[in-house]
Amino acid sequence: MRIMGLDFGSKTVGVAISDPLLITAQGVEIIRRKEENHLRQTLARIDELIKEYEVEKIVLGKPKHMNGTEGVRVELTEEFKQKLESRTGLPVIFWDERLTTVAADRAMMEAGIRRENRKEYVDKIAATFILQGYLDLLSNQAKG
Repeated sequence: MRIMGLDFGSKTVGVAISDPLLITAQGVEIIRRKEENHLRQTLARIDELIKEYEVEKIVLGKPKHMNGTEGVRVELTEEFKQKLESRTGLPVIFWDERLTTVAADRAMMEAGIRRENRKEYVDKIAATFILQGYLDLLSNQAKG
């Protein structure tokens, strides 16, 4: 079994996949689209990746504000969640993604990636942090 992590943005979706033992998350790709509401190709690509990696569950970042309130991005993400569930038939779990983009940016800075190149990777790394947080929760629940 593998789990997919997604960081849903206005024009991109960062994708990460777990290893079969559900221990680590690896960034796979960033799906890009020209317009915000054009999701057909995005959903088709996610479907392809689900089949390729034999994914059985999806963890989707929920973009709450730092104070815990929900804005327009949460509404759009909830709509995306419904489309994912209906298209794939898989359970989609929300994961609080606050600070994942900040953590991804910090990790790239520490790795020496130049500021102008960070946009190329940030969504994939954020998806990896979202999924790794969920995998860590599963691991801690199993221990205890």
